Amino acid sequence: MRPAIRSILFIGAIAVALTGCEAEPPAVPEQVRPIRTFTVTEVASGRVRRFSAVIQPSDTSQLSFQVGGNVREVRVSQGDQVAAGNVLAVLDQEPYRLDVRAAEADLARARAELANKRAEFERQRTLYRQGWVARVRFDNAERDYRAASSRVDYTLARLDLARRDLANTTLAAPFAGSIAVRSVDPFVEVRAGQVVFQIDAEGGLEAEFGVPETVIAEIALGMPVQVQTPQVAEPLAALVTEIGSAAGAGTIFPVRAALTEPPPTLRPGMTAEATLTLAHGATDVGFFVPLSAVAAGEQPGDGYVFVYDPKTSTVNRRAVKTTQAARGNVVAVTGIKIGERLASAGTSFLADGQRVALLVPDLES
Repeated sequence: MRPAIRSILFIGAIAVALTGCEAEPPAVPEQVRPIRTFTVTEVASGRVRRFSAVIQPSDTSQLSFQVGGNVREVRVSQGDQVAAGNVLAVLDQEPYRLDVRAAEADLARARAELANKRAEFERQRTLYRQGWVARVRFDNAERDYRAASSRVDYTLARLDLARRDLANTTLAAPFAGSIAVRSVDPFVEVRAGQVVFQIDAEGGLEAEFGVPETVIAEIALGMPVQVQTPQVAEPLAALVTEIGSAAGAGTIFPVRAALTEPPPTLRPGMTAEATLTLAHGATDVGFFVPLSAVAAGEQPGDGYVFVYDPKTSTVNRRAVKTTQAARGNVVAVTGIKIGERLASAGTSFLADGQRVALLVPDLES
């Protein structure tokens, strides 16, 4: 072969080789998406129901004088803290002191009369036994003696009542607490039984809320309640202590739950929300997971999650059934197990089998 032909063939082979190298596309590295995870731990053992509530004192009392009169002193103001036995207000005592003195005088006269009638009775009894007087005189003396004794008992009871009325001109706190309402001022007339103070017991607080007739049968004494208030960031634990036996307006039954550890910032009258978990059937048991971890399916109640596999650093798509959404949580009834770790956000950007990298330690349920 001629040298010129060999040169042409050699140059052609090099060109073909270079062309083949340029045709192969460069390898694309697999995309690793960063995620946060959520560990499944909390079993959803029932339906979650929420009710508007009001914080109330565990013990409250409306105070009134048991006697009427003119108010001479008011020693407390609304909001004051008082100890048991502290004097709150005093009526004008002079009329009641006079009643006591009059009753004491009546008692003294009745006792003097009783002494005379007793002496006369004993004299007539002696004479009758000796045959010096007729039976009728003895009977009259005995009758007068018994009547005098009854008058002493009557005047003694009047004196006790007068002394009690005098004592009731002073109104004292029945227990330690705070003055929630003061509705009396000095130098005004008040009636017996007219409410002049409301005192709330210190320390104990309760959440009071209404439960409809469709749910009341599922409420039991001692049932745990979560109480959320705008004033406290964390929910407060409480236990049901009272269940109304009769419905009020709109067939709503009153329920009260005592807070186990009420914070000092909480006050009676503040608004709250009471959350109860009511029993479900066995088929409804599932797990609470973040709403952001569940992607919606084609049918209501259908959805899917991505389960993280720490061995392969991948996520696997898993179908689940969901129930009510509540404050960023749903109940995944089927498809997941305790201890599994779910992608807690960004499920729309994930694919089955995709490699991922954890951003931060996983969240707790």
